[in-house]
Amino acid sequence: MNRWPRILAIILLTVRAEASQAHKPSDSYLTLTQPAQGATLDGQWDIALRDLDHAVGLDANTDAAITWGELKLRRDALLDYAFSRLTIEALARAERERCSLQFRELLFDEHVDGGYAVVRFGIECPFRPAQLVVYYNLLFDLDPNHRGLLDVRAGGASQALVLAQQHRTTTVNLQSPERGAQLRAFLDEGIWHIWTGYDHVLFLLTLLLPAVVVYRNGWQPRASLREAMLDVLKVVTAFTVAHSLTLTLAVNGLVNLPSRLVESGIALTVLLGALNNLFPVVREHRWVVAFAFGLIHGLGFASVLADLGLQGWNLALALVGFNAGVEVGQLVIVLAFIPVAFGLRETRFYRQTFMPGGATAIGCIALYWLAMRTMGAGLQ
Repeated sequence: MNRWPRILAIILLTVRAEASQAHKPSDSYLTLTQPAQGATLDGQWDIALRDLDHAVGLDANTDAAITWGELKLRRDALLDYAFSRLTIEALARAERERCSLQFRELLFDEHVDGGYAVVRFGIECPFRPAQLVVYYNLLFDLDPNHRGLLDVRAGGASQALVLAQQHRTTTVNLQSPERGAQLRAFLDEGIWHIWTGYDHVLFLLTLLLPAVVVYRNGWQPRASLREAMLDVLKVVTAFTVAHSLTLTLAVNGLVNLPSRLVESGIALTVLLGALNNLFPVVREHRWVVAFAFGLIHGLGFASVLADLGLQGWNLALALVGFNAGVEVGQLVIVLAFIPVAFGLRETRFYRQTFMPGGATAIGCIALYWLAMRTMGAGLQ
């Protein structure tokens, strides 16, 4: 009887710890284009207003709505902050020189997750480069999980790469796109995204918690590991097929829903999954639930790629790499959780404490996320 106050305390601490994860991860979109001739390239850098507000303070009247006037008022601070964190060097044969970044104009655009400042600039190099070295250091001092999504276009081809705190520098061949490097970059990004996408992880756990038990007048242990793994295979396969489908449709522009609606929907799936573990309604054929809810999660995964505007092989490689990374990250979670859960399935601790306690904790976190996302907490 005394264990529930301790469990409740743990739940409340967990909700507090996870509070900061109730929004889309921080991304910026950097596009570099080499014209057919000349040593000057064109650059465009889309940076989320919510991130810039944390960095340089855009919201002058603190009303959580950044206006065009407030953005223009802080233009110089914004440019100083951004350009001090980006360096581009030109390479050609034995030559290597730093290029200068020349501001051209500041615009505003709406992405799937809210407003972005659009900085257009020229990249003036001493000679026409065959390769570019990009040093990227935006926002890592404020958010170590920030990602810079780089799209380089030259000679009628383009290639996309991911810049992260552990990988701030990349060399891009403008004459021959390195498809293998792009595939590896998005494979790593998919793994990172599932491991740091706490809402996706918690939803997966709501599917895995009952995989080693079966409901017959209460949760009873499954007879064999084979039976448990077969249930996991059905559920995870259904989830994979569903989120792969909507990820592909969304990135190709065939499905487009507001970010707030998608993020709120994901939180709702986590909440319903937790509630089903506490009050089992769907006891068999849980793969159907995994498929239906996976469609919503795929739209959340797509938020990483949708704004890059990739096409052709560039898009195909990014999709394949990112989706494969998500599956690898998901498989690691499954392989880490199921053996432990199976070993504990016959204990009262697992069925009467761990399962209800875990489901309650997940449900509380999901309810908090749902409230925050529905109300649109934070800058849009």
